[in-house]
Amino acid sequence: MGKSQRKAHTTNSCKREALTARCLHCRASTIKTRRWRRLMLKHNKLKPVGIAIRLMWNMDKWLLIHSIITSVIEAATPFAGILLSAYILDGLQAGEEFTEIISVSLAAVAVIFLLTVLKAYFSKILNVHIGMCGKRYDTLMSMKTISMDYPLLDSPAVNDIRVRIRHDNDWGAGFYSLVWQLPYLLNSLISTFVSVVLMLPLFMEGHFFSDTPAILLLLSLGAIIAFNLWFTSVKNKELYRLLDDPSLDKSYLGYFLWNDQDYHYGKDIRIYDAKPLIKSKLDGDLVIKNRWIKQLVSNNMKSGFFSNLSAGTLQIISYIFVALRAAAGALTAGAVVKYAGIIYRFSQSVTNVFNTLEEYAVSSNRQLSTLEYLNIKDVLKKGTLPVEKRAFCDGSDNEYEIEFRDVSFQYPGSDTCALRHINLKFRVGERLAVVGMNGSGKTTFIKLLCHLYDPTEGEILLNGIDIRKYDYEEYMKIFSVVFQDFKLFSFSLGQNVAADMDYDTKRVEACLDAAGFDNRRTSMPDGLKTCLYKDFEENGVEISGGEAQKIALARALYKDAPFIVLDEPTAALDPIAESEIYSKFNDIVGNRTAIYISHRLSSCRFCDEIAVFDNGQIVQLGSHEELAADTGGKYHELWNAQAQYYSS
Repeated sequence: MGKSQRKAHTTNSCKREALTARCLHCRASTIKTRRWRRLMLKHNKLKPVGIAIRLMWNMDKWLLIHSIITSVIEAATPFAGILLSAYILDGLQAGEEFTEIISVSLAAVAVIFLLTVLKAYFSKILNVHIGMCGKRYDTLMSMKTISMDYPLLDSPAVNDIRVRIRHDNDWGAGFYSLVWQLPYLLNSLISTFVSVVLMLPLFMEGHFFSDTPAILLLLSLGAIIAFNLWFTSVKNKELYRLLDDPSLDKSYLGYFLWNDQDYHYGKDIRIYDAKPLIKSKLDGDLVIKNRWIKQLVSNNMKSGFFSNLSAGTLQIISYIFVALRAAAGALTAGAVVKYAGIIYRFSQSVTNVFNTLEEYAVSSNRQLSTLEYLNIKDVLKKGTLPVEKRAFCDGSDNEYEIEFRDVSFQYPGSDTCALRHINLKFRVGERLAVVGMNGSGKTTFIKLLCHLYDPTEGEILLNGIDIRKYDYEEYMKIFSVVFQDFKLFSFSLGQNVAADMDYDTKRVEACLDAAGFDNRRTSMPDGLKTCLYKDFEENGVEISGGEAQKIALARALYKDAPFIVLDEPTAALDPIAESEIYSKFNDIVGNRTAIYISHRLSSCRFCDEIAVFDNGQIVQLGSHEELAADTGGKYHELWNAQAQYYSS
């Protein structure tokens, strides 16, 4: 490319590029999935339940197995007591031997005791698996987030799904609720089944279907069940509406809950006395939440009232029927006690089945958001070509060549071109500086170089091949980048440098020393095992901004990649300090390619080539001497504006 400035894009070109860039957005897919979810729920409420159970099975199959075992034991225990009471009464009424009654009773008590012990044992195991399943869910979601394409992290559509999942978990309709509700649902289903089996003799004795009370009982049962089905359907439509309230998605309470302990926030809150501002935000948040909670409580109170009314009505009708059969001499005293107990268990179980199943259906339906999130497709990781392994450290082969060929880019959802027609070529071993004012496109250029985004137009080539054709993970391995907003983890010093659990101790120490961290390293209480920050370790160490920069530089060196990029990681330093660090780092990187990003021109005078960015374009390209001599160029303008800080 020549030194003259390129012409800017026309407005129409920008709009056309914006439409192309939006292909990374999945909003249309999200809307389509939401419609599909509502349609599926309308036609088959149980299908989401099956999906949720399969999701749990894939995470921890023993959770389902122990849920079934625990539910069977828990459901069987009360029926054992009911049957024992009936046996004792009938035995005494029939004049059976007292010793025989005692023997059977002791055996039954032993069985009940054994069931109680087994229930306690399996309940503890079940609780362990519930906790493990929750942790695996958290891990699964976290790994999806950190492995998905970088542009998706900024996508409003993806963020909407993420907020919806967090909102559901916070308000009791998420995955954790599913896991905890499962044993209750199974217990209710098993209790209902056992109750029906044990009540069959009551309906099979005599001419049941010619008996008017029996017919009335069946009609009453049918009416009550139909009413429960209708009411729970109405209730859960209201619950769906409450859970879809958009005011719950963005919570100041949750925001401050996660950030109020960050000491960086703490300083500003105290200096600027922001407590009244924060309190007003929280008060407004609480007004919205209280209104929502009142609606939820009202919904639950109505549900509880009608559920108890249905259960009570069912019991009364059933008890009347049993009393009539007993008065007619069809039932013994033991049978009356037995059926009374079974009817009570049946009415409670049926009510719990309706309530729990509908709640489970609600929570299961909300898990479609989880599946939607986990099934988001990456668009950057379609390449399959291996990246050639080049020996760059000994200088025997410097055949890596990067070329930007007429590259333009717009961020998804933006109407403004961030980069316009970038043409640039550089090879391993060269020193390239990318300079320009803030917002000129320097960092965007690096993001495209590292394949964090795909170009909107044009192509980026590695050794003549479009980088989109290369295996994504392999391509990433040839870059070490220290971004301006780099992050260190609350892990050990050695793990921060190596970005791995296992590392070469000597190499880590050498990289830290090369980055100027040697004095601080030797003073660390546990050496490389010293934890940074205090998030996980009480004895963790706090480090200054300058120390963090040195650790980040050491991390870039440890990776030993052929391309090393410094994206203004020293922007917080004064110009002279930044220039010294860049010059020192230039000696460290050896014959690798080093790309320096800065809006301070003096820091990059040593580079082989300097690309001057302005308004998303490369307006000049050349050495410091060439660009400084062009009095009409942007570089000369910037140099003169910054001259007060430098000594030439």
